[in-house]
Amino acid sequence: MRTEGLWVKCDGCRQIIWKKDLAENLNVCPKCEYHFRIDAPTRLTLLLDEGSIETYDGNLASTDPLNFSDTRPYKARLEKSKAQTGLKDAIINASGTLNGRPVMVSAMEYSFIGGSMGAVVGEAITRNIERAVEQLKPMIAVSASGGARMMEGVVSLMQMAKISAALARLDSARLPYISVLTDPTTGGVTASYAMLGDLNIAEPGALVGFAGPRVIEQTIRQKLPEGFQTSEFLVQHGMLDAVVHRKEMKGYISRALDFMSPKAA
Repeated sequence: MRTEGLWVKCDGCRQIIWKKDLAENLNVCPKCEYHFRIDAPTRLTLLLDEGSIETYDGNLASTDPLNFSDTRPYKARLEKSKAQTGLKDAIINASGTLNGRPVMVSAMEYSFIGGSMGAVVGEAITRNIERAVEQLKPMIAVSASGGARMMEGVVSLMQMAKISAALARLDSARLPYISVLTDPTTGGVTASYAMLGDLNIAEPGALVGFAGPRVIEQTIRQKLPEGFQTSEFLVQHGMLDAVVHRKEMKGYISRALDFMSPKAA
C-alpha cells in the first residue's frame, strides 16, 4: 500500500482510492475487495459494541532479557514501536459485548515489531483467557503476527505452550474459543493458539502459514502452487473453517457464538 495525501494505491488492483472512501468501507478496497491491514484499536471497534469496550493489562511492557542487538539494540526497537503505536507491546486485551453477548478479545498489533509474540504478548493473552474462564465468557483472539519474537529467544517460544495450556483450561470449562487470522499470521503464532480455535476463520487474502513461501521454496527446491498460504487456499485444503469478509465478521462470529453457546431454556 502506498499513501499519498488524500489517497492510497491498492496493492490488489493497483488503482487509486480516496482515503475517505476506504475508511467508509472498513479499509476494504471498494473496487477489488482487497483487505488493507488495520490496527488493533480499529479491530476492537469493528468487533465490539459501541461503548462496551474495557481494556486490560496495558501496563505490561517487554524487557530485554538477552541484551539483544542485531542491526540495532532491541531496547531501541521497543522504544520506537511504543512511540509509533502508543502501546507498550503488540497486543490489546479487552472485554465488551458483541451484539449484546459479553466476550473477551485479544487483538494483536502488527505495527509493533511485526506483531511478534514475546513474553508480554504471551502473558497478556494467557491473562485474558483466564478472565474468560473466571467470568464464563467466550474468548476471541485476532492474530496479526510474524511469529515468535526472536529478540527474546526461548522466552518467546515458551509462550506457545503457555497460551495453549490456558486454552486447554478454557476448553475444560466448555467455553468457546474463536480464532480470527488476519494478514499476516505466521510462525509460532500459527503453530500455537491461532490454529487452536473451536472455529478458525480468516479474512480474504490473508497470508497464513508457518515458514514463508520463499523459505519453503528454497528448502524443498520446488515451485509452490498458485495462491499457496492464502486463507482461500487453506480453506480448500481443510486447514481453516471459513474465509469471512471484514464487513461480515461481527455477524458471523455472533451467529457462531449463538450456535456454540445456546441460551438456557
